[in-house]
Amino acid sequence: MRRIVVPVVLVMLVAGCAGRKSSLLLERRMRGAISEEAFVGKPVSWKLEPVTQTQVQRDIEVQVQYASFEYLKGFFSNKAVFGAYAGKNPYFPEQLLFYVKVANRSDKEILINPGDIALTDDHGNQYPVLGQDYVTAFAESRRPMAVATRGVIEDARPGYFGVSLPVGRFFAAKPQGPFALLSQSALKGGLLLPGTVYDGLVSFWNPPATVKTLRLLIENIKTDFDASELPKASLDFSFEFTTTKP
Repeated sequence: MRRIVVPVVLVMLVAGCAGRKSSLLLERRMRGAISEEAFVGKPVSWKLEPVTQTQVQRDIEVQVQYASFEYLKGFFSNKAVFGAYAGKNPYFPEQLLFYVKVANRSDKEILINPGDIALTDDHGNQYPVLGQDYVTAFAESRRPMAVATRGVIEDARPGYFGVSLPVGRFFAAKPQGPFALLSQSALKGGLLLPGTVYDGLVSFWNPPATVKTLRLLIENIKTDFDASELPKASLDFSFEFTTTKP
């Protein structure tokens, strides 16, 4: 009888785990009308123009480039940049990405914060930057059932019903490569000294496929710090893209 009960319990546990989403994925994906939510975060093949834009304010140069999935394929496979971690693009077609480069050509330090970057569309929606936790949670939700099942079976040990499951671990160990690529490529906040050039990727949930214009806002770059380390000025950069048929 024990041989019959164990597989049933195991299947029930696996099915329950595989159907559960991270709480991060249950949040609204943008600030806008609730009626728009159903159209956000869908796979979209974007073509944005112009692909690359550059603006300069007070000797702070900001360059933005639309990072298509063709671009990202070459970006992440570059072994000269990522070494042993180079490989498959860790992002998904449900996400929209931009490559951002900030060059501090002034004689003063500046402070950037990716939390002050946002994307807006002509439907009146606003999208915050996706943190690595959101991208990771989405990747976990897309893992096939077979992977989850294998993880449970591999971790199973003798127990009361002939097999016991480690609490809180229903998946095989996460591969390190994709998480290393996310960490190494993301634009992170911090202080940039004079002469410093810093770059990285910022990602968002896809806006609805029917939008015609997108605006990337890189705001609140702080500069002109006084003796008390308080900024006396902040700079805002706005980059507008039009969408066309791929």
